[in-house]
Amino acid sequence: MLAGLGVVAFSLTFPATAWGLESFGPWSLVALRSVLAALIAGSVLLAARVPLPDRRHWAGLAVVGGGVVVGFPLLTTLALRTSTTSHAAVVVGLLPLTTAVLGSLRTGERPSRTFWTAALAGAAVVIAFTVRESGGALASGDLYLFGALLVCAAGYTEGGRLARSMPGWHVVGWALVLCLPLAVAGSLVALPLEPVHLNAHGVLGLVWVAAGSTFLGLYVWYRGMAAIGVARASQLQLAQPLLTLVWSFLLLGEEMSAAAPVAAVAVLVCIAATQRAGRGAARESRRIRS
Repeated sequence: MLAGLGVVAFSLTFPATAWGLESFGPWSLVALRSVLAALIAGSVLLAARVPLPDRRHWAGLAVVGGGVVVGFPLLTTLALRTSTTSHAAVVVGLLPLTTAVLGSLRTGERPSRTFWTAALAGAAVVIAFTVRESGGALASGDLYLFGALLVCAAGYTEGGRLARSMPGWHVVGWALVLCLPLAVAGSLVALPLEPVHLNAHGVLGLVWVAAGSTFLGLYVWYRGMAAIGVARASQLQLAQPLLTLVWSFLLLGEEMSAAAPVAAVAVLVCIAATQRAGRGAARESRRIRS
């Protein structure tokens, strides 16, 4: 349930980013997003009198910050200058497989063969869609998106690991606070160089990507990952492309190619298989331990 709520929050990120780009340049939007999210997180940590994390956790928090606070927002925002949100959403459908692979390597999780078959099937659908939409060649926006996949998967994996030994919102909060100096510096450099044209869409988009996607979304996401494992939680994100396609149609009025909803529904089918395999593996693990 918690990981699923995180996916719903993340599914609004691309439409909200498209709105934010109506008012801000890409570098300004990412920097302001991180500043606002860090101020929210810092205020909550201060109000709750949360002590500083152990020194052994700081390296992992830096990976989380670099991946999901800075790297993924920046690369996807740059991609959305030339890609539609519906196209970007389905390409990012590769994120579950990328996260599952890195999670398996980093945490030692060993999902079943059925799990990997379903995960690979979902990834194959995404690759086929990307090739079809790009006419057989990668566009510059796709290169940004594939880079975003790698840094985000690393951040998700490390955050899921840390959330096993500290509360998920502590992971999110301290990662955001750690990035605050860089975000402030980025804002001071970017804002004078990129024109700002404030409107309702731009402000709402900025507020959502800061408070909804970055703080609230990551909070419930990491709690969910800690509870059910990185690999199994990651496959819930196969639903994210379909949800983003719906938001893009409702909020942005984007036209969808015939292949986009077909691809999104196909990866949704794979969710059932991965979650079923994950539950079976969890039951078997509990049986062996008992």
